[in-house]
Amino acid sequence: LADAKFFFDQDRNVGLEAWVPKLKEIVFHEKLGTQYDRVQRVWRLAREIAPLVGAEPDLAERAAIVAKADLLSGMVGEFPELQGVMGRYYARDQQENPDVADAIAAHYRPVGPSDEVPREPVAIAVALADKLDMLVGFWAIDEKPTGSKDPYALRRAALGVIRIVLSNTLRVPLHSVLHRALAGHAIGGLLIGDERDLLQDNLSFFADRLKVHLREQGARHDLVDAVFSLGGQDDLLMIVKRVEALGRFLETEDGANLLVGTKRAINILRIEEKKDSTSYDQPPDPNLLKRPEEKSLAKAVDEVEQAASAAVAHEDFEAAMAAMALLRTPVDAFFDFVTVNTQEPGLRENRLRLLNRIRATTLTVADFSKIEG
Repeated sequence: LADAKFFFDQDRNVGLEAWVPKLKEIVFHEKLGTQYDRVQRVWRLAREIAPLVGAEPDLAERAAIVAKADLLSGMVGEFPELQGVMGRYYARDQQENPDVADAIAAHYRPVGPSDEVPREPVAIAVALADKLDMLVGFWAIDEKPTGSKDPYALRRAALGVIRIVLSNTLRVPLHSVLHRALAGHAIGGLLIGDERDLLQDNLSFFADRLKVHLREQGARHDLVDAVFSLGGQDDLLMIVKRVEALGRFLETEDGANLLVGTKRAINILRIEEKKDSTSYDQPPDPNLLKRPEEKSLAKAVDEVEQAASAAVAHEDFEAAMAAMALLRTPVDAFFDFVTVNTQEPGLRENRLRLLNRIRATTLTVADFSKIEG
């Protein structure tokens, strides 16, 4: 206790501000620079993230600048497990804004899967910036997790981002935030290869982590695949809402039956397109719709696609699924009464085009080919 009091008193006489430039003495990673370099990237990124999470940019910047300062303190040197905790004490002692002080302690969280996530906007901005900077940095130098090896705890960092976003119901466009994080490394002089591939690979990593997280919460991983494979899905909160709505829909009789019909359409198309070395993605010719069942289906897919697209645009995934339910009866009737591979080439091609409309319409909400069952 005497030692602790000695370090504590000594640290209070120095203060956080004096330690910040000395972070240049601590190497974070030989290819990613010092802790000081890292702080410069993180505060810029925290400023960018702040408006997305309801934080004051100046406070987020200040918190990020002093967040690692206590690594140079005597207390943390002696008791490393107190990193962040001591920074908070010293920040309060020197009359920093309380949100800044709290963010110093909270930005490391969550440390483990059961650890509480930051709840205050300033802490959230710094915690996200800290983790995202680390993820894109190690991706840029090709130090990604492989198999059971994850020396830099990048899986934990990604899961931390996911839990912070979902627990606080935040709308964070992951692609653009990762892009900004990567720009920070480029400014620092890090040579970065194909940026688009790197960002896409990073997003895929987040998709895998989200699948693990949702599976642990009781969700089906194939539904996450079905939503992610639509492409352009980088809003974690909306992905989860869509997955949840899809799961509820597939538990209904209409949903389960439509899945069977849609997968049948997709499988027939896959076989015939491969056999014919062509794709049937052109719209069907209304004049070649002979049977009432195919006329009803053609009308239904147009109406459902329009309704589902409008619902998705308004982020009303329940309404989008309700629109999809209207496809169930015409799809069932089509397969009951219409022969797709008829001997008449023109009719066959038109019916395959109609099957493609089923595939395209269901893609409004999810890629049904990825769904098991």
